[in-house]
Amino acid sequence: MATIGELLSSGTARLRASGSESSRLDAELLLGWAVGVERTTILAHPEAPVGPDAARTYEGAVARREAGEPVAYIRGVKEFHGVAFSVDPRALIPRPETELMVDEAERDLAWRLTSAPRPAGTPAVRVVDVGTGSGAAAIALTLRLRERRMLPEVAIVASDCSPDALDLARENAVGHAVADAISFVVADLLPPSERPFDVVLANLPYIPSAEIDRLPIAASFEPRVALDGGPDGLAVVRRLIALLPSGLAQDGSAYLEIGFDQGRAVEALVAELPGTWSCAIKQDLSGRDRLTEIVRSIPSLSKGR
Repeated sequence: MATIGELLSSGTARLRASGSESSRLDAELLLGWAVGVERTTILAHPEAPVGPDAARTYEGAVARREAGEPVAYIRGVKEFHGVAFSVDPRALIPRPETELMVDEAERDLAWRLTSAPRPAGTPAVRVVDVGTGSGAAAIALTLRLRERRMLPEVAIVASDCSPDALDLARENAVGHAVADAISFVVADLLPPSERPFDVVLANLPYIPSAEIDRLPIAASFEPRVALDGGPDGLAVVRRLIALLPSGLAQDGSAYLEIGFDQGRAVEALVAELPGTWSCAIKQDLSGRDRLTEIVRSIPSLSKGR
């Protein structure tokens, strides 16, 4: 019977030979999944024997990873914002960079809900997560608002053009007990609404079409529609920005994830909108441009943005 250490060694070698840039980590995650324990347990007990069923499951998982399939799809789970989400080829795998969008939206909503009294009968703050995919951003934000006891004053909508992706988002919402707090709508970008949204979140496809085939092979397992942003990467982002004058409330905010080299182009698109708008580019933990904050009308200095 093979041990954890032996299986890790052989799996790491196979994945390294296949071109994986994270061969050891991949092997650890896959073996932990096959055995049914956390990765930390795997690392702490290299001498432990692995049963034949778990070993076969692991060997099959390594073979799938050798073929390029993402570890998240093999395991069926991906952590995002400290929360485990079910993932499969119906939607894009959540990226750590997108956590910045959730953080900024939480900060924005906290300001809206606490900066001034909200008399009884005040309409809920309306939030939409456009292109929600697995629902990770909408659900993570909902969980944070629930922890802060702000959820009753916020109405959250998650939209996607893919019914299959929206089904996955619903499944994740049910799994985290927030399905009753989010409305799921099949829509091309902004869904129909009785009044404009106060906060718009969007992690839309922004990779130029010509670059898609040059991405790591793991990306070929993800829905191309969730990655392909057209010739300049901004085809879908451009369409959403054009909808903001009718879809975003006065003093509303839109948080759009972008490519590291698209900040100036997005600023130019916002500058063409009718009315008064501000546009700020925010960097991720790597110091790269990652998020655009678009605000309708210039907020007062006390708004804390």
